[in-house]
Amino acid sequence: MKIIPNIPALIRLTRDVKFFNKNKAKIEAARAAGDFEEERKWILDSTSTFGPMIMNQFGCDLRVQGEENIPDKGPVVIMANHQGFADIPVLMAVFRKFQFGFIAKEYLAKLPMYGPWIPKIRGVYIENDNPRSALKAINTGIEYINDGFSMAICPEGTRSKGGPVGPFMKGAMKLATKPGVPIIPVSINGTYHMLEETGKVRGARVDVIVHPPVETAGLSRQEEKDLSDIVENTIREGVESLAKADQP
Repeated sequence: MKIIPNIPALIRLTRDVKFFNKNKAKIEAARAAGDFEEERKWILDSTSTFGPMIMNQFGCDLRVQGEENIPDKGPVVIMANHQGFADIPVLMAVFRKFQFGFIAKEYLAKLPMYGPWIPKIRGVYIENDNPRSALKAINTGIEYINDGFSMAICPEGTRSKGGPVGPFMKGAMKLATKPGVPIIPVSINGTYHMLEETGKVRGARVDVIVHPPVETAGLSRQEEKDLSDIVENTIREGVESLAKADQP
């Protein structure tokens, strides 16, 4: 990322952290008391404010198909492709009915002010190149889901930056299959225009398809084995259809 051209955007993003801080004490108090419902309420209040605000602040044109496929409550696992850093704010802008945390690369922990907030909203850091770390992150996510928290994950593990959707990490499916919760596949196209394409933060059109939920409870061994390909193909085909529509 180019630093100097992005200084105004970085200043705005630093100011935006106040929308997490306003609920910090309430989230921490609810977690300490073991009141998961209250904790989810205040996390959702923060993320559902932050996501749309980021989209509006940078002049993004967010277009969503399949909103009827968004359940009224969790827990679920949201699985999406990964084009750019803006994917998570986009998901926060789309999924505003229930709380979700997300699996994030460990280097994001070093982000000033934002890094500490990822675990506060039930996010989990992961080292993709470290199998032990990856397993620990998935198991932590499963624990959160069993406590009623929803999770989001980008199974590609790295940003495609507008290129073809990369292969999914099959182990990511365990996040849903172990606790037996539905997967909500999501196709995203256009977030790479917001930073990765030019290195400068800017507004862009972002298209999202929320696909019908995929049930994971009671799957046979073969069905569980086939699950990764089914979810990956659903998301990939959605991205390809959006990319075609995005062509001038």
